[in-house]
Amino acid sequence: MTSLRGLIKKNGTVWAAGAFDALSARLIEEAGFDALLTSGYGISSSFLGEPDTEIYTMSENLTVTRNICNAVKIPVIADIDTGYGNPINAMRTMREFESAGASAVIMEDQVSPKRCPCSSLEIDIISMEEAAAKIRAVASVRRNPETLIIARTDAVDPNEAMRRAKAYVTAGADIIQPISRCFKDIAGLRSMRKAAGVPLSLQLLGWLEKDLSQAEIEEVAGIATYPLVALMSATQAMRENLKVLSETKSSKKLPRSVIPMNDFGDFIGFPRIDALQKKFMVSEKIVA
Repeated sequence: MTSLRGLIKKNGTVWAAGAFDALSARLIEEAGFDALLTSGYGISSSFLGEPDTEIYTMSENLTVTRNICNAVKIPVIADIDTGYGNPINAMRTMREFESAGASAVIMEDQVSPKRCPCSSLEIDIISMEEAAAKIRAVASVRRNPETLIIARTDAVDPNEAMRRAKAYVTAGADIIQPISRCFKDIAGLRSMRKAAGVPLSLQLLGWLEKDLSQAEIEEVAGIATYPLVALMSATQAMRENLKVLSETKSSKKLPRSVIPMNDFGDFIGFPRIDALQKKFMVSEKIVA
């Protein structure tokens, strides 16, 4: 399998979508994306039914991420939030997620527990020096040089974000990820890309999703991700169908079509398991 670093070098921009479990990861791979992101927003929502405020633990996030890595062949970008503590905690987090199969990790410079910037008006970030120390710590335990370290800065002032980008690259980050509310146009992102000296990782939300063209995104981004489309699509489809199902007690007139069971069985792998059983399982017959 080509590494994520290799894909960026080959393609310029790697396009990804956000997964929240192994099933959504399989569907992202089937759709033809280059890579996928384990969305912290999605994992918190689906695993705990809670908002993305770092309520779930490192080990809970790791469990979902490991299952996703085992389910797909495309590179997995793991959202590790704040690294779950100080530099020493972040070192363990890096080792665990790399061992689970992640091709890259995204670590942000918020205080812990974090708050999702797309849902919270106020965001508290740690000092640039502390954040850079955590990046150096994470880089020091990276086992595979192909594993990418993506440093996310949640600074909302463009000048501060660019200042931090330079420091994070010096500390060992391979890619920089600004949050969507920091910059307002492609010119700002170009400035960020130039200041960082490395490609950007863009999670396409808000104006980034609505206003930028594919060419503009590919001009500045090494990784471009639609982090929440899978989660929001699944939620809307289930909400509509379940409402009608509850009201009518019938599945005959659901507003959203559902995949036939046989098709889902083929997709999820029943024929593959049947073939393995025939190949490896021994049937012992007892003769009276």
